[in-house]
Amino acid sequence: MRARYTPSFKQQAVEKALSRADGTTLAEITDSLGIGHSTLQKWLVKARDQEIGAHSIHDNASIGGVRKEKRPQDWSQEERLEMVIACGALDEAAMNQLCRARGVYAHHVSQWKQDFISGVTANDRSDAKSLKGEVRELKKELNRKDRALAETAALLVLQKKVSAIWGNDEDNSR
Repeated sequence: MRARYTPSFKQQAVEKALSRADGTTLAEITDSLGIGHSTLQKWLVKARDQEIGAHSIHDNASIGGVRKEKRPQDWSQEERLEMVIACGALDEAAMNQLCRARGVYAHHVSQWKQDFISGVTANDRSDAKSLKGEVRELKKELNRKDRALAETAALLVLQKKVSAIWGNDEDNSR
């Protein structure tokens, strides 16, 4: 028989696991709660994906100590600028720590900084991507038309050769 746990119990277990002291292991927490280690691991994953908890989620909002991280490409220009500014005065170790806390890598922040310096925006990148796709489609169409033109030219040459060898229908009717 499979045990059923209430959402509030799951939430409390996740919060207890995330707020544990440095010396406390997950195995000790699961033993004290009377649940399996893999069960708690699943709840932690679900909590990270915001499947546990009835609170609303906004961008990097924290729920029970669990953060719903955004992908780097989902960050707005303002958020990117704030992150670049925040990392500007930090040494590499502190920058890496801040980046881990915010769910991005240091190379993302470096790229964002270069983008701000050069004036490139995320919209420019998406425009370039769509233009590359359009160029690819146009090249495919041009190749198709080139093949059709080559086929037509070959048929005309063959028709002339046939006419030269056997003559035209007009020649045969005399």
